[in-house]
Amino acid sequence: MSVHYTLNLRVFWPLVTGLCTALVCLYHVLRGSGGARAEPPDGADGGFPLLKVAVLLLLGYILLRCRHAVRQRFLPGSPRLGSHPTFSPRHFREPSLGILLESYYEHEVRLSPHVLGHSKAHVSRIVGELVRAGRARGSPGPIPGGALALAFRGDFIQVGSAYEQHKIRRPDGFDVLVPLRLPPLVALEPRSLGAEPALAPAFRGCFVCALKAPPGASGSHWLRDCKPFADGFCVDVLGRRHLSAALVLRWFQAHLQRSLATVRYSLEGRCRVSLTPGGLEQAPTLHILPCRTDYGCCRLSMAVRLIPAVHLGDGVFLVAPPPSPSPVGPLSELPGGLRTDALWGVNTARQEQKLLSWLQERAPPGACYLKCLQLLKALRDLGARGLDPTAATQWGRILSSYMLKTVLLAVLLREGAPASGWDEAHLGERLEELVQFLRDCLLRRHTLFHCVLGPGGAAAEVGPLPKVLREAAPVDLLAAFDRHARELAAARLLSTWRRLPQLLRGYGGPRYLARCPPPRSQRTQGFPEDQP
Repeated sequence: MSVHYTLNLRVFWPLVTGLCTALVCLYHVLRGSGGARAEPPDGADGGFPLLKVAVLLLLGYILLRCRHAVRQRFLPGSPRLGSHPTFSPRHFREPSLGILLESYYEHEVRLSPHVLGHSKAHVSRIVGELVRAGRARGSPGPIPGGALALAFRGDFIQVGSAYEQHKIRRPDGFDVLVPLRLPPLVALEPRSLGAEPALAPAFRGCFVCALKAPPGASGSHWLRDCKPFADGFCVDVLGRRHLSAALVLRWFQAHLQRSLATVRYSLEGRCRVSLTPGGLEQAPTLHILPCRTDYGCCRLSMAVRLIPAVHLGDGVFLVAPPPSPSPVGPLSELPGGLRTDALWGVNTARQEQKLLSWLQERAPPGACYLKCLQLLKALRDLGARGLDPTAATQWGRILSSYMLKTVLLAVLLREGAPASGWDEAHLGERLEELVQFLRDCLLRRHTLFHCVLGPGGAAAEVGPLPKVLREAAPVDLLAAFDRHARELAAARLLSTWRRLPQLLRGYGGPRYLARCPPPRSQRTQGFPEDQP
């Protein structure tokens, strides 16, 4: 496909005028500092021709601007604007919500596939080198090496919205799972906490992992041989040794720092990297900054969360630390002898990606459900404007990206598969449906369950799951938030939706609509208001 470039007169003429003016000023400065010179004959000024040229260029620019303004005003059928269906007088004066959403999506929400592709490739190269260096270094932690050493498995798994085609605005944040290799003498016995009646709702999506002997190992000999690993990475829970997420996370961050020191020199020519530890409550973040000598087309600063993960099987991982959905943070004490440092979260990103692919295969061409999810995220960001930092943090936690993705999956699975009503002509209606369903979930008219965990999950569509996930109790994602916080979020969500035409009114002018393509269904048949 050939690309045609046109001269931008709005940039060209001011640039030429400014350049000529600078030349005139430079000429007069040099003329004044050059010492005594002979006066020009008849008092002529040698700088007059250059000044004259600059004035003529300025007049030419003003005339062209006036011609362009007259053409915009009196020739609405010109090829630049008149061919766009949104520039009929009726649509231009009062653009509909669908037009505003399309315009806002094109200019503020939509992410360039070119930039996203370059960013993902850059992150993949940097993280790949770091993980390979970590695997080669072995384990310098409490167990220096040998059969009981914890180590990197050698690969990494990219998860999150950037890899599910619904990230918005800028590709500056990524999530990467770093699988860990357990010693051969260590086996895990995971258990879901969803059925614990005395446990706070915020922790019912967590898991604990007890150590057990692998098949064929003798119990007494295994306890003795496994003691160094248990002392370094486990805690006692209810009389049994459990793998500690906090101790594993501490080892993981220290191992990453040593691995980064190994590859930092080799990366100096491409980027600058630094690692920010997250303590015991957050995963460490790898910051990738563009190098001054990097003249690539996508010079972005990116933050990559590196999450330690333990593989359970069938693409399901336990991650450290567990997510903290509660607005008040983790509890200091847990009932029944449980400990917060023994809690693990579960990551089912592979299953969710399979579920999105399964829905996409059954969707009609041009289905807009991913665009609806992106606009729902943008609506959340618009609703956060004007909130104080504490309220904005709670708003973002209740309406997290994972929560909004689960809302979309719940609506789609309720309908069986995206029907014809999910084409771009019904973008506003489908977005309103998602907003109403989310409001009902916040008001407890519907329950927003995890889309994979439990017997009611989408196991049939995503393939086999580990037994511990199939038998887990259903997890209500909004149960961790109190009633008052949910009602405030529902009221603000509804208020933001009702004010959406006013919030997006600035994207309905000719400056934006001229570059905004009409919806796919309207490119051949016009707008619904134009139909008889």
